[in-house]
Amino acid sequence: MTQKIKFKPSEFLSVIPKLIEYINTLPDKLFDIEIKQHRDKRSLDANSYFWSLCGKLADALNTDRDSLYIQLLDRYGVFTHVIIKEQAADQFKREYRLVKDLGEVEVNGKSGIQLQCYFGSSTYDTKQMSRLIDGTVGECRDLGIETMVPAELERIKEEWAR
Repeated sequence: MTQKIKFKPSEFLSVIPKLIEYINTLPDKLFDIEIKQHRDKRSLDANSYFWSLCGKLADALNTDRDSLYIQLLDRYGVFTHVIIKEQAADQFKREYRLVKDLGEVEVNGKSGIQLQCYFGSSTYDTKQMSRLIDGTVGECRDLGIETMVPAELERIKEEWAR
């Protein structure tokens, strides 16, 4: 059972009656309440457009779309750094779409391998996806590949804000 309520801190008092009404419908069990910053999900149009550009760019570069996707993640994607035990590095690398091995490091007297792990675009919020699309559009334009006119691209971005 999940109930999502969007509000700004200045609107919190007006949200309380709605929250109480919902809580009164719940069974007498233990529940958690989590408050986190709202992030709009990217539109399906944006995702479709990105993959369309990947296909066109891959054709122009004489490569496959999945290989190009990895290259675009490397240039415009979102990553995190992790330090893991050396014996776990190979398995960990298989779990991410793109992993760069940054070498051995020592932390608190223990050695490990530092990895830069890129997240797949399906996990991106609108800001992250926008960066990926803008970079891809730039590369397409550099190669003379037709892209959406700026006004249409802005329309898609505006949909993210809704």
